[in-house]
Amino acid sequence: REWVSIIQGVNSYGWALPPFIIFKAQNHLSTWYEDSGLPHDWVITLSENGWTSNSIGYKWIQHFDRHTNNRTIGTYRLLILDGHESHLSAQFQHYCTERKIITLCMPPHSSHILQPLDVSCFAPLKLSYGRQIETFVRNQLNHITKLEFLSAFKEAFKAAFTEQNIKSGFRATGLVPYEPQNVLSYLNLHLRTPTPPIVESDNWTSKTPQTIRELDFQTEHIKNRVVRHQNSSPTSINDALSRLAKGAQVMMHSAVLLKAEVKALQAANEQKKRRERKRKRRIMQGGSLSVREGEDILQSAEVDAQVHTEVASESSRQVGSTGQQRRCGTCGIIGHNARTCERRQESIAVE
Repeated sequence: REWVSIIQGVNSYGWALPPFIIFKAQNHLSTWYEDSGLPHDWVITLSENGWTSNSIGYKWIQHFDRHTNNRTIGTYRLLILDGHESHLSAQFQHYCTERKIITLCMPPHSSHILQPLDVSCFAPLKLSYGRQIETFVRNQLNHITKLEFLSAFKEAFKAAFTEQNIKSGFRATGLVPYEPQNVLSYLNLHLRTPTPPIVESDNWTSKTPQTIRELDFQTEHIKNRVVRHQNSSPTSINDALSRLAKGAQVMMHSAVLLKAEVKALQAANEQKKRRERKRKRRIMQGGSLSVREGEDILQSAEVDAQVHTEVASESSRQVGSTGQQRRCGTCGIIGHNARTCERRQESIAVE
């Protein structure tokens, strides 16, 4: 198990910045950019432990500047941050001053009521990501690599960072529209004695058949009851029929679920085989790459490899064509043999 960090920003108008993903790694791998299907403006950077740092924080503020500069209304931009040290470095703050970015750090231990991401986006993100991982586990993918993480996080991000969720986060924290009472109301605690849970009596003793044997037994039981039934209430028989029908429905639903599970397992197995067959290449050591930059590096490498192959093929053809021409054994000149050599004929004439 290893850490992956995400630096994420959102705007009060309901849009999110491209995620800034931090992996614990030394080199960027080609499969992150070939098979993940990430948007081109997402960024992947590397660190020794998968955590952020002052240098990574500085790269992120430049990332923030690029994606918000053209969408700024007015002169200044307000950036609300937590109190991490990477947001307080001199280089970070100097860049913000130069680019007219006003930073506002939240008090410690207050992000759960003051930060829009904590209030409205991170919980749906965690839930959606957990569902993606559960799907992998059900499909026997018990080892989640960085490539599986990227695939799962992409789907979870789309589900969680919607315009509605982002705006509700700013509204709940009293930022937009500005309403401090939304936060202050959480601080007014009212103690009360919890209501004891109501325990309901359960007189239901019927049992829905769970196996073929139980289904056969209950079917035979109903047949016997029908034979013995004479002018008595049909309630018990109806109940038995209902339980029998319910058991059949459960088995049918189970069959449908098993069929879907088999189909998902087959798809996951095929996907796993494709990934295992594909060779991982190191495309850059350290640093940060957007998905578009990673794809450009891979395309450039493919073009270089193709040119190298064509040059090597042309050279081999030239060597082959030269080797097919016969060389004279007397004078060593290409184009004739010793029998037709003029020097040999002159030598014979002299003799």
